[in-house]
Amino acid sequence: MGQEQNAHSLIIKSVRGLYTVVSPDGVSGEFPARGILRKRGQEPYVGDHVRIEDGAVAEVLPRKNEIIRPPLANLDQLCFVVSMCEPQPNLRLLDKFIAVSAYKDITPLLLLTKLDLASSEQICRLYSKIGIPILPVDYSDPATLDAVRAAFRGKVSALTGNSGAGKSTLLNALDDSLCIPTGEISRKLGRGRHTTRHAQLYPLKEGGYIADTPGFSTFDTMRYAVIRKHELADCFIEFAPYTSDCRFQDCSHTCEKGCAVIEAVQSGAIPKSRHESYCEMYEEAKQIKEWELEKS
Repeated sequence: MGQEQNAHSLIIKSVRGLYTVVSPDGVSGEFPARGILRKRGQEPYVGDHVRIEDGAVAEVLPRKNEIIRPPLANLDQLCFVVSMCEPQPNLRLLDKFIAVSAYKDITPLLLLTKLDLASSEQICRLYSKIGIPILPVDYSDPATLDAVRAAFRGKVSALTGNSGAGKSTLLNALDDSLCIPTGEISRKLGRGRHTTRHAQLYPLKEGGYIADTPGFSTFDTMRYAVIRKHELADCFIEFAPYTSDCRFQDCSHTCEKGCAVIEAVQSGAIPKSRHESYCEMYEEAKQIKEWELEKS
């Protein structure tokens, strides 16, 4: 790379303060960031479009979104890998993921693995009802992998999910040139070893980028976003037809009489498990401290 680069160069990797940047013509290089960026609160993230000047990241262009940990910016899709068993699917975790996607204006996508070991009927019925895209992954059926490749083509996507759900295995199946390390599931703990150590975007053969993110056993919403309690209902898209019909304008949709959301749950219009997830997240949001809000 020369001293002056196109303003749309892309950060694809960040390790110990060095950023791997790719220009639009495909030329890459490693650069530190100017100290002034951190002082301004503009620390570069993987996925940022940046300007390189005099051998350093000199400017971070405006982001359309970001998640906190791992630090990723400008995502088109947040893809949740859901294992049908080992580990078992966790609906609370799924609902938190979908809420964060809505809050950050990132398209959610569910990728279902280990379909030969357990049925996916419940998850498909529940989440297709609220319009969440779902793709099955069957390694014996190339058509399912082709469908995932098509969903990723030309987009910046991130994979996340429980440790051991098969994120790295899926990436290697989609593009055999990636060679991402994988970890076996611990039968004692019911989760996989954390094989992903840093944020990185991997270019895909058919276009677009994919990020593998560290796995986790319990979803901490604040790894990705800090959602305030009064913003949470907007992150559950099936609540939208009912929230304006509640008796009280400041209804929390958790326990109030005259709550149209609760009435919709009782009638079956809103799945009970989704409302239970909302109530759990609402209680968590009530405990958020001011310093956590400053990170959002």
